[in-house]
Amino acid sequence: MNINEMIGQPLAKDSMRNWNGFLRSGLVILTMAATLTACSSAGDLTISNESPVDVTVSTGEEEVTVSAWGGASILGYGCTPGDVIVEFASGQKVVVAGPVCPEVQLVILNGEVELRPSP
Repeated sequence: MNINEMIGQPLAKDSMRNWNGFLRSGLVILTMAATLTACSSAGDLTISNESPVDVTVSTGEEEVTVSAWGGASILGYGCTPGDVIVEFASGQKVVVAGPVCPEVQLVILNGEVELRPSP
């Protein structure tokens, strides 16, 4: 048996084991990074009340009262599970077809609601 046979074969197996371990570690790190990115990218749901009356906004899971000429954000909320209901002080309700996502903001005007791009 020569030195190449003694060194070559075990080195090739060890190199392959190291490479496989490196790949596994890399996949684990990529999976964790993708999961953390997905969790942190929910975004904020923004509401702007450009009317002279207070309103109550219901997402189905959250209910927020927004003062006249005010605004609110539901931090890290992401998309609503369904429609959004805006109720004016007069009792009038406006249903905004959902889901509503952070890419747009709810803008409340006199008796109506618009979806506009988020700033």
